[in-house]
Order: sequence, then structure tokens, then C-alpha cells
Amino acid sequence: MSPQILVSAGEASGDLYAARLVERLRERLPEARFFGCAGPRMQAAGVEAVVDARSLAVVGLVEVLAHIPRIYGEFRRLCGAARRRRPALAVLTDSPDFHLRVASKLKHDGVPVVYLVAPQVWAWRKGRLKTLRRNVDRLLCIFPFEEKFFRDNGVAADYLGHPLAGSVSAATSRDEFFRRHRLPPDQPLIAILPGSRRGEIQRHIPPLRDAAAILGRQPTSFLLGSPRGVYSQQEWQRLLSGTSIRVVEAETWDLLAHCDVALAASGTVTMEAALLGAPLVTFYRVTAVSWLLGKLLVDVPFYSMVNLVAGRKIVPELMQDEMTGERLASEARRLLEDDGERRRMKQELAEVAARLASDGDPMERAANIVEGMMKSVPR
Repeated sequence: MSPQILVSAGEASGDLYAARLVERLRERLPEARFFGCAGPRMQAAGVEAVVDARSLAVVGLVEVLAHIPRIYGEFRRLCGAARRRRPALAVLTDSPDFHLRVASKLKHDGVPVVYLVAPQVWAWRKGRLKTLRRNVDRLLCIFPFEEKFFRDNGVAADYLGHPLAGSVSAATSRDEFFRRHRLPPDQPLIAILPGSRRGEIQRHIPPLRDAAAILGRQPTSFLLGSPRGVYSQQEWQRLLSGTSIRVVEAETWDLLAHCDVALAASGTVTMEAALLGAPLVTFYRVTAVSWLLGKLLVDVPFYSMVNLVAGRKIVPELMQDEMTGERLASEARRLLEDDGERRRMKQELAEVAARLASDGDPMERAANIVEGMMKSVPR
């Protein structure tokens, strides 16, 4: 009987990482069958979607409340499939609010759990360490400082390297990219990256529109990068009505590689910007209540992972009320006009990229760990 492996991811970056892991596991375990909570990349890699990962894409302590009944239904569906199919092993990727609960159920049912992309308990909710020790057999870390932290706290952790390091690159030249999108070569290009979830995009678009209006007083091109299918063309037109911002889908790496400045929502895209050397301003907004609760719970010197990896502030962070059109435009204009500041930031982003690099492919290392665990599972 073919072994079954449950694989689950709840957002776009996790969908990418898990899909790459599945691709490598298929080479090693060709008889294995994969099912779980899967986004488009995982589904393309051959994971049967018991739950569509896009149904879990909600951010914010308060914002999630309205979605709890639906998310709980998806949780029950995934755990029910696990009970019926009795997978030999589970790989849970990121999204700790959802996956730590899944891990508890799986562990109770005797399913070994590998957790890919460690929860940021070094920043907040350290009580989750107990849950990780109890329910996760191997924790796979993508940032260099995490392995020691988790091992010192009794969690079996391994540092892989960042999955994007060494793989992020542009598919086209700047000339080709500008020509394809009919961009004037003598105008600066500003990349707008408002996030991958509808809720965060809706919160971020108003100040980004204001920033574009201010920056657009001088000849400037604006392209908004989005994953494919977040909004229809008509919905984007309504959101961006009255602006010169155009949308490009599934071209984020090319956009970052060839822009002059990026305005990027805090998250995985800021790491992509660092790896591609794109000068950036990062931002984020949640509801007022979520922000106040988060301020009480989060204990980190910076919000952006770029700054956390660097250990110092190298990119501007405009969080919550600081995220205004005027502040975004001011920071972007400074980077556009100050060549020395641009060079400094690009050099420091290169240092961050070097820290994220590792010998070999992180997903090959993850596949080695999963394959080794599979060999020890009774058939």
C-alpha cells in the first residue's frame, strides 16, 4: 500500500516552500501519496487539496474572529481526512494559529509531525514552546538564529537555510521587462507590493494610492505586484481607480529586480527584495485593536524580518499610523534622489542575503530529514 503523507500550508509563501519539498520527496519516495491543505503551487506539485489553503489567508488578532467558524470547519475537514487516511507522517508549514492545533490532533493520533518554518515564538507567545516540545517531532528553521533558540528550549530543531536564498532571480532583463510593460526607460519604476491576502491589500491600498499621487507629480512609473487570482481585473480597476498604478500578476521577482524602489508589505516579499537587492520601504496595517494587542504581546526591536536578520535598522518601517501616503512618498523619494543612501541600503541588503545563504538546497536538507523519518515509521 502506498504511504500517505499529509502536507499543509496556509499562505502563499508556505505553499511555495511546501510545494518545493513535495517535489523533492516525489523523487525519493515515488510511491508516496500527498494530501492536505494545499494552495495552487502544492496542487501543481501533486498534493490533493482536502482543504484549499487560500481559505485560511486571514491576518490579525481581531480580523480572524469573523472567520473562525469557517476556519474551524476546514480544521475539522483536514483532521477528519487524517484520521481516515492515517498518514505515515505530516508536514505542517507556517501558519501556527492553525497548524499547532492540527499538530496536537495528529500527535494524539500517533502521526509524527514535521513543522516547516518555525513559529516566531522568539518574538511573541513563548507559551507555544511547550506545545512545540509536546507535539512536533522535528522543527525546521529558515533563519540562522532560530536553531539555537529552539534547541536551548528543548525543541528538536534543525536550521535549513532560507528556501528562497539561491533561487530568487529575475527571468528577464530590465530592458525586456520595461519593453514588455511599456515603461518609459527614462522614468524611475516604483514597485508596489501590498500583500497577498485580500484583507491586507484593502487596508494598504488607500495610503499607497496617496503615495503614488504624491510621487506621480514627477514622471514616475508604478507597477503593483500580486499573486495570480487574488482579485479579478475589474476588482483591481475599482481599487486603483483614478491612479496610474498598473497591476502585474506572478512577476514579483522580475518587478523587484528591476524597480528603483519597492514599497512592500512586511512579510516574505521583503526577504525577496533583500535577496534581489531592491531598495525598499516596508509597511503594515491591522485593525486598531489588533495593533494594541500586538504591542502588548510582541517583544522584538524591529517588525521587518530584514531588519531582524541584519540586527539593525537598514530599511524604513512604517507601521500602523505611521503608514501614510506622505511618509511612504517621503521615504521613497529619499531613496530615489540620494544615490549614497541607495548604495548603502543595497550593500546592507547584500549582507542580509549572505546571512540567509546556506550550503546546498534547504529543501533537499528538509527532504533528507523527512525521508529519514519515513524510514523509521512502521509500515
